[in-house]
Parts: sequence; structure tokens; C-alpha cells
Amino acid sequence: MSLTSHLQELRRRHRALSDQVEVAQRAPGKDDLAIAEMKKQKLRLKEEITRLAAE
Repeated sequence: MSLTSHLQELRRRHRALSDQVEVAQRAPGKDDLAIAEMKKQKLRLKEEITRLAAE
């Protein structure tokens, strides 16, 4: 997998997680722990995207 395609996949996953967080936050009876975990995953993806883009 090339660096460009890897970055595209990471960005796609980041957007998908962002959408999931938004939906979860609007849902009745939201699970705060699950939302927090999704946000952590999203942050890790963002950090990896930033690191790889700087190379």
C-alpha cells in the first residue's frame, strides 16, 4: 500500500468515526464511555495522519 493510499484510508476512517461520534452524541441514552473511546481512536488516527503527512 502506498503512503498516499494509506493516508486516504486513515482519513476515511477518521471521517467515519467523526460521523459515529456525532450520531452517538445525539442518541437518547448515549453511552459516554463508548463516545470517549471513539474520540480517543479518532485522535490517534489524526495524530498518525499528521505524522505520516509530515514525512
